[in-house]
Amino acid sequence: MLAAVWLLAWPTMLEQFMQTAVQYIDTAMVGSLGTAATAAVGSTATVNWLLGSTVSALGVGFLAYIAQACGANDTARARRASSQAVLAVVFCGSVFTALPLLLSRRVPVWMQVDPAVRELAARYFFILYTPMLARTATIIFGTVLRAVGDTRTPMRVAVGVNLINVALNFLLIYPTRTAVLWGHAFTVPGAGLGVVGAAAASAIAYAVGGVRITVTFWRHPAVSPRGQRFTPDWRVLRPCLRVALPNALQRFGISLGYVAFAGMVNALGSVATAAHTVANTVESAFYIPAFGMQTAAAALAGNAYGARDRARLHRLARTVLPLEVALMAVSGGALFAFAPALAGIFSRDAAVIALGSRVLRMVAVSEPFYGASIIIEGMLQGMGRTVMPFVCSLCGMWGVRIAGTWVCTRRLSLGLEAAWGCMIAHNLLLFCLYGAYYLSGRWDPMRRGAGPKP
Repeated sequence: MLAAVWLLAWPTMLEQFMQTAVQYIDTAMVGSLGTAATAAVGSTATVNWLLGSTVSALGVGFLAYIAQACGANDTARARRASSQAVLAVVFCGSVFTALPLLLSRRVPVWMQVDPAVRELAARYFFILYTPMLARTATIIFGTVLRAVGDTRTPMRVAVGVNLINVALNFLLIYPTRTAVLWGHAFTVPGAGLGVVGAAAASAIAYAVGGVRITVTFWRHPAVSPRGQRFTPDWRVLRPCLRVALPNALQRFGISLGYVAFAGMVNALGSVATAAHTVANTVESAFYIPAFGMQTAAAALAGNAYGARDRARLHRLARTVLPLEVALMAVSGGALFAFAPALAGIFSRDAAVIALGSRVLRMVAVSEPFYGASIIIEGMLQGMGRTVMPFVCSLCGMWGVRIAGTWVCTRRLSLGLEAAWGCMIAHNLLLFCLYGAYYLSGRWDPMRRGAGPKP
């Protein structure tokens, strides 16, 4: 079981690492332009999460359906689902392209961005969402491939996207300049577009990644949609939507909470916004073990449930949960120890570094608890049980994080540390709720002989 978990987890971890590395490089490059540039890029990041996570939720529906079909050795059912994934990409990609482009100038206003950087933030947001159809393909087709155990293809696509993004950043963000390498001076061409250049680099990279994963998906031996009908098939869509709808509502509610949270942080000023952006960027690298293991847990739990193999399901839980907690304990310790040095990579402002370091050390303590929560959530998603995560997440986000942050920042006039304290309280509540659910045995849908629906 440990070998199976690792085989599925490591490509996802590498994919997450590459995405995080590029996010680090992007933030560092933009951060060199000043605090205003960092704030312009970071101020709309939570809206990016909102739309991206909503698309990902639909992918979870296909993941559960296809993983269970593969567990039952029903390849025909898995291939039917792949044609419906194509329809989902076309529909969602079109909607989530049109809406951001139409609302791009309003989003910074709704996010309470400093008026001095609203125009720049709006331009960054507009460019970033131009290739949303390609981004949707990357998310949903990548999830379908992971459902059949192919985590390497999405990893390779992500690596290519990130390399393109970094190369274009160097060419588009900075003006033409002279560099010295090993004592030799040479001219590096550049467009000098600043924040706009960073957005253009990301947009081009996303477009290339979307095309590449679509071609790979079309040729894949297990889930290629070739020969399938591209009309709505409700035998597939209904069970997928039963899983996806609660997950979409969960992710939408959580991401909307992130938007509200970021809006309250943005209202604290440019230093707080920049420190929040820097801390989020740093912290994302330390979630890599969690999300890699979650992907493996979801796929393997779906396979075990589809095969109605309860012993394998419990063996998976006993293997992956303690492993994840141990990994996140090490990750949290490293985050606590190196917080100031990591924050210093992305900003030269001493106030931003100091504030970012404080909140990073606060959240480092909660990492193992958060890791346990998302593993249980991943197993539930793989088995198509998404109502419980929906209830837990929304209670934690809106009942603790948002309400607490509003009281702390608006009524008590506290700063970013108090807001992140509410975020930590949210993570600890999730640990308690998921832990109680797991210990009660209700997480196992086969405990009374129930099996997956066809």
